Amino acid sequence: MKMVNHTTVTEFIILGLTDDPTLCSIFFVIFLGVYVVTIWGNFSTIILIRSSPQLHTPMYLFLCHLAFVDIGYSTSVTPLMIVSFLRERTAIAVAGCIAQLGSDVIFGTAECFLLASLAYDRYVAISSPLLYSTHMSPSVCIILLVASYLGGSVIASLCTGCLMSLTFCGPNKINHFFCDLPPLVKLSCTHIYVAEISPAISAGSIIVITLFIIVVSYVHILHAILKMRSTKGRHKAFSTCTSHLTVVTLFYGTVTFVYVIPKSRHSPDYIKVVSVFYTVVIPMLNPLIYSLRNKEIKEAMRKLMARTHWSFLK
Repeated sequence: MKMVNHTTVTEFIILGLTDDPTLCSIFFVIFLGVYVVTIWGNFSTIILIRSSPQLHTPMYLFLCHLAFVDIGYSTSVTPLMIVSFLRERTAIAVAGCIAQLGSDVIFGTAECFLLASLAYDRYVAISSPLLYSTHMSPSVCIILLVASYLGGSVIASLCTGCLMSLTFCGPNKINHFFCDLPPLVKLSCTHIYVAEISPAISAGSIIVITLFIIVVSYVHILHAILKMRSTKGRHKAFSTCTSHLTVVTLFYGTVTFVYVIPKSRHSPDYIKVVSVFYTVVIPMLNPLIYSLRNKEIKEAMRKLMARTHWSFLK
């Protein structure tokens, strides 16, 4: 692709979710609360995992990085959306728009890879418990983590490259609450077919690859669980997977809806609502989903609170 940067537009106008003053006031309070809970919940997860020796296992290492990615994912989008509720006109420079798109894609893609890594971890733990320490060695975990962030960086480079190849010389109002590539392509003065289909191709390939890993992992997990004779063992195995399956269903369902299904079937407002769910709501829900049904996290939290209380009394 030939890189062209004859951009005459110096800034974009973010139209946001709504222009109704009453709704803006209500949404400001709601999404500010959501963002605070997101940051607090994910930071708490990171601190809890790092400070609890019993949680120093591959699964919690991936959960720690998932919490970090959720913080980055939400922070790349939510603050601008919150600010837009307070202003009649929310402008963002072209360079800022490119930066937001890049960070959003990096963290979103990394989340896909981390969810696939968690599925593989559960597969090894349930199907081959005796070989768990070998198959999920520190070097393997590092490789999976590096692949997650590297994959996000590659896809982000592709998307930002497509954006910089476009020429913007006319309308500059983005019908969205953040700089996403599909609405930006619609504002371009030039018709570049690759830039139009690249979001669906890149997002679709990542979704297919990581979802394939997740499905194959859970097919083997289900097979291993059905072979268990102990009802208690089956219940324990299922309980370790339900939280992950819930997160996978929510995240992949909404991302597929926005980036893979043809846009002509859905209105822009409908796409914005779904986008809010995977960029803002899911990063808040993830630490809640993983903590509410996880006995090890609850026990680690109880011990950490007891240590903190004891230290305070001293």
